[in-house]
Amino acid sequence: MIKKIRKFLVDIAKKNVFLRKIFRKVKNIEGKMAYHKYYKKYKVDDKTILFETFNGRTYGCSPKAIYEKMIEMKEFKDYTFVWSFVDPSKHEVKENKNLIIVKHDSPDYYKYLSISKYWIVNSIVEEAITKKDNQVYVQCWHGTPLKRLRCDIEVDGSVLNTVEEIRKRNDIDAKRFDYFISPSKFCTEKFTSAFNLKNLGLEDIIIEEGYPRNDSLFHYTEKDVKRIKDKYNIPKDKKVIFYLPTFRDNQHESGVGYTYNLGIDFDSLKKKFGDKYVILFSPHYFVAKQVDVSKYKGFVIDVSDNDDINDMYIVSDVIMTDYSSVFFDFANLKRPMIFYMYDLDLYKGKLRDFYLDLDELPGPIAETQEDLEKNLANLDKDFKNYAIKYEKFNKKFNYLDDGNASERVIKVIFKDVI
Repeated sequence: MIKKIRKFLVDIAKKNVFLRKIFRKVKNIEGKMAYHKYYKKYKVDDKTILFETFNGRTYGCSPKAIYEKMIEMKEFKDYTFVWSFVDPSKHEVKENKNLIIVKHDSPDYYKYLSISKYWIVNSIVEEAITKKDNQVYVQCWHGTPLKRLRCDIEVDGSVLNTVEEIRKRNDIDAKRFDYFISPSKFCTEKFTSAFNLKNLGLEDIIIEEGYPRNDSLFHYTEKDVKRIKDKYNIPKDKKVIFYLPTFRDNQHESGVGYTYNLGIDFDSLKKKFGDKYVILFSPHYFVAKQVDVSKYKGFVIDVSDNDDINDMYIVSDVIMTDYSSVFFDFANLKRPMIFYMYDLDLYKGKLRDFYLDLDELPGPIAETQEDLEKNLANLDKDFKNYAIKYEKFNKKFNYLDDGNASERVIKVIFKDVI
């Protein structure tokens, strides 16, 4: 019954902007009222930090890198570290005597949101959560953007939000930011625009010191590679393609959420490349549960449950994506990449558009299955042809990534401690 009611409300929200605003306002008021008792009851502890990635779905990204660096530093030996997860049983957090793990959206979660001096997250904190004046919200975000974000989106391609709604919701979130991590001058410029930081008087909150999330790409060992391949049963005698398509704002089904049309012929790829390659498949977490690749067992390995995407990067020989930002990070490894943009005109013109000229991409663009298979067949040759463009790409987007970004970021956030 609850699912049917939810589906009914989502259907209405899609069709009627006014009612959608009412539903969201009511939900936000209810959330504020529920959080208020925690907000009032608990005082802020200067030595408690709450970490969260993708709203509690994973243990990874920059919050993980910052946490694991902090627990090595003597300055934080008496700090309390709180991690929030939707399902705490699924994650192996690096141990620390002061570690506390809470379930997302539980009473303990709200308690520690209220207590923690610092929130170190990589996605949106719910509107209903009121930040106290003496709390510090560190927005790590989760990648260098290719597709336009938030206030830079200019077309109403989303089925659940108009451009006006996106911008209004952005400002509610962004007004709470105290720091925003950036890996490059390019990102600083785009984040300032996308999150409306200038108009909100927050231009000076950017920490442009590289991405902590990429530190591990400079420190992994062959032992790490073996561990990951063993965990996912990845054949050691085949090359690995990591395929990461993103979601589409216009593909949404009431009662289900965002959906995804594969747009790729795995049968054909298996027939032509199955003796040489294996594919690691990780769709965006919005749609991961909607895709079933079990029929391709032995050729396509579903790794959407991976906690830290860097693990997948380091075991992959080539990355294949469409409009996801993952290739920016993967470029630190200086390995081949292919861009499979089978709906390029639609995506560029009606959904998001891009922040950079696609000619800057350090790999070939395939708009059809045939082109994709040609690119895979000519992978080594194409990679050599892209050498100069690849070097130029890294100098523009990854010049600050060196394996030590976490420490530099920590020194800015905790300048009064270190």
